[in-house]
Order: sequence, then C-alpha cells, then structure tokens
Amino acid sequence: MAAENSGRVQSLERAIGLLRAVATGGEKGVTIAEAADACGINRATAWRLFATLDHHEFVCRDRSTGRYAIGPGIARLAGRSESDLLVGRCRPVLERLSSLTGETASLAVSLPEGLTYVDEVVPESVIAVRWVGRRVSLYATSAGKAMLAWMGQSEIAAVLDAPLTGHTGATHTDRRALLDELETIRSRGYGQAAGELESGVNGVSAAILDADDRPIGIISVWGPADRLPETEFAALGELVVAAAAELRPD
Repeated sequence: MAAENSGRVQSLERAIGLLRAVATGGEKGVTIAEAADACGINRATAWRLFATLDHHEFVCRDRSTGRYAIGPGIARLAGRSESDLLVGRCRPVLERLSSLTGETASLAVSLPEGLTYVDEVVPESVIAVRWVGRRVSLYATSAGKAMLAWMGQSEIAAVLDAPLTGHTGATHTDRRALLDELETIRSRGYGQAAGELESGVNGVSAAILDADDRPIGIISVWGPADRLPETEFAALGELVVAAAAELRPD
C-alpha cells in the first residue's frame, strides 16, 4: 500500500513496472510469468493488467509464442513528433493494405536507435511474428532497402562499407549489386526482399518521402513466401507505392 499512501496508485505503478519489464525483453519479448516475477507481482494480477495493456495496444502478444512486446499504442502516445503523428495518419492505410492483401502491413520510422517498426496490422486469420519495436536491417529487408535508397550518399556508404552479414543464403552482401538495387528502387518506387533476413519470408516496401525527397517512414507488406511469391511483387509494389504517396506531406 506504500504507493497509495504516497499519493500514487498501486495498480498503475504495477502496470508501469510490467511495461518496463516488457521493454527490457528485447526482440524476443517476455511472458506474463517472466514479467510478473521480475516485478514481484502475483501472476493472476499481472494477467489482468496485461489484458488491459493489450486492449489499449500498449503491449502486443505474439500468438505463436505467447510472448509480449511493446505495442503501437506506446508510439502513438509518445509525444507529437513527426514520427508519432505519422503513426496515427498511417493506421487506416495499413488497415486497408492488410485487408486488400490478406497479409501483414507495417510502418517503420527512423528512431535514434535505427529504423524501427512502430505499427502493424495483422489479419485475424494470420498467425505471424510481431515486429513492432524491432529494428530493421537496412540491406537485408525490403523496408531497409526502401529507406536506404533515399538516404544521402554518405549515409549509404556508411551502411554498405561496413561488413554485411549473410543472414540467409539469399542475403545480398555484394556492395556493387546493392548499389545497383538501390538505383532500381529509386526508379520503380519500391524495394523487395525474398528470404533475405529470414528464409521463407518475403516483403515489398515503399518510402514515404517529405518535400525534399527524404524518407520519413516506410510502408511494407510482408508474409510467408508461399502466400507472397516473387511473382506478386510488382502488383504489391504498386499498392505500397500508392499508399506511400497518399501519406506524403503536402
């Protein structure tokens, strides 16, 4: 009762503690039991608090693992920066893209820690790993390459001059080939990746550009290769390019 005696609300203190536990869980997230134990909270109480946090999208649950990560609701409340405003504007566009394609539609923005997924819409019928809060590889994902294509030459060089890890057998690590690919992305308007970060996962992405043609966000559609084959990339590319153009600031 110490929190209540000091003028603070105990249930809110506990919810904040759980959010901090989730935030420190990294890419793999945490289970309710892990977060409860870390905060010294009864697991039944933690379950009720997580249900409330999930309802408001402050956390999101990976249905395949049962683990929780920070949800898009946090990003939507985090101040009034350009990126935060973009999350709100993008939400209906992501919902429409997900409905049209039957796959996950996501938004990534540049944060101090790097290009990061901040919102996504996953069809109810689809079981997919949640990517909100995860950093994006700039050379091994469609989102990263769509961002990299519109960055300055010195920024591109800083990425491509560093050692490039081959995450899968399909990862492009040749500098010259990647530079040619970035030129193609600028020409056609979208980036694509087929199993380059994770085998069997394909994606198509387009950059939301500001008035100076600088990327302020990335719209993506991605899913398993058997449902999103490379033969569909051109059609999906048209959809994400149109979505990105719709979101371009006036």
